[in-house]
Amino acid sequence: MTALERPIGLPAVQLPPRSATHGGRTEVLVVGGGPAGFGAAMGAAAAGAEVVLVERYGFLGGNATAALVMPLMSFHNEIKQAVGGDDNRLLPTDHGEGEPVVAGVLWTLLDRLVRSGGATPPDPSTGYTVPFDPELFKLVTYDMLSGCGVRLLLHAFASDLMPLPEGGSRCVFETKSGPVVLDADVVVDCTGDGDLAAAAGAPYEVGRPGDGLTQPITLMFRVGNVDRQGFLDYVHDHPDQWKGVHGLWDLIRQARDAGELDLPREDILFFATPHHDEVSVNSTRIGGLGISVWDLTRAELATHRQLEQISRFLHDRVPGFAESYVIQSGVQVGVRETRRVLGDYQLTGEDVLSARSFDDVIARGAYPVDIHNPNGPGTILRRLPQGSSYDIPLRTLLPRDVDGLLVAGRCISGDHVAHSSYRIMPISVATGQAAGVCAALAARIGKAPREVPAAHVQRVLRAQGASLPT
Repeated sequence: MTALERPIGLPAVQLPPRSATHGGRTEVLVVGGGPAGFGAAMGAAAAGAEVVLVERYGFLGGNATAALVMPLMSFHNEIKQAVGGDDNRLLPTDHGEGEPVVAGVLWTLLDRLVRSGGATPPDPSTGYTVPFDPELFKLVTYDMLSGCGVRLLLHAFASDLMPLPEGGSRCVFETKSGPVVLDADVVVDCTGDGDLAAAAGAPYEVGRPGDGLTQPITLMFRVGNVDRQGFLDYVHDHPDQWKGVHGLWDLIRQARDAGELDLPREDILFFATPHHDEVSVNSTRIGGLGISVWDLTRAELATHRQLEQISRFLHDRVPGFAESYVIQSGVQVGVRETRRVLGDYQLTGEDVLSARSFDDVIARGAYPVDIHNPNGPGTILRRLPQGSSYDIPLRTLLPRDVDGLLVAGRCISGDHVAHSSYRIMPISVATGQAAGVCAALAARIGKAPREVPAAHVQRVLRAQGASLPT
């Protein structure tokens, strides 16, 4: 089966007018139930707002659960250099000791996940990545939102956003029950792709300068029945073949020479999960635009074929995987980069790598610049200065030329390089929490979000346990 070719130059057609069910009005409407949307709903509810969260799938978690983007990547700054790996861990790394720069909603979520057996606490020997169970992730987020009084609407895909004459915005959702509209004083776009910001007319950028290419798309999957000790024995005997969480170069070369493996990625990358005999595999790769239905279709077909090759390679050639099998692949491919909505300020790669501070800081990050090659093998990885972090200003959440709307997650305002750092899920939770707080304050005082003083947002965030510089 091949993907339907993307049509070029076909004319647009006019659709007939239609009616929609009016679902009511709320103070804060959060669109997207991924890490950013979860953070936004929790932050807005804790700030006293009436909140509705709408999600396209029948469950929460976004890329964490729909795309199986596992684990949560490090949200720690490195304050002490590593002196070596720990071979008692499945995946030893070269990270040193560090301190968390994201707290608040994220820390509460992690505490609940760990106590439920659904996650492993951050640990320096694994680079502070947090393995989690995607099914328990769904349940914990349900429970936390319910406890805050957030109302949910699932199976609803946002398709349009328009201003209302009396103030506020109307969001249109496509559902099995036909079109549904919800009105809100303030909307928080946590779609990942900035869908609502684009629909409302906010400017945005896509891809890197010059050619506009975005980071590649990846289908992630879980492999079970892994003999962990068998793999560790191989790593011990072949220390040049596994670095941290990736490698197997000699085995890959042998498989390529035998015609068994033909992949864009140059190595195999996988992470531990909370289950002793399971790994999460992040090794498929294909270029394409994650906001194009044509490219997404092509990506699904191509990456599932890559999955087949990788799982067979692991089973047939990698020690410890002789009895392994694929448990689950993502409901959809994982998309790293699409729209970056242009806000009142655009965070740059220089801001990130120089650990820049801002007066209107609402979140922090310390994750490296991490750019996967859009054209095939290779990844650029550049770390921040030791012990440092960078600030994310409130202005990056405020789309230009649009009122009554905030963005959060990987679609906030930044350039291609900065985006490669702040796109990770822990930082998305933090920008979501900040956007939710700002939205709640704006709704309560009847003003546009950009009229809310940053100091007010910071005060509420600190009260909610967020990690901000003093």
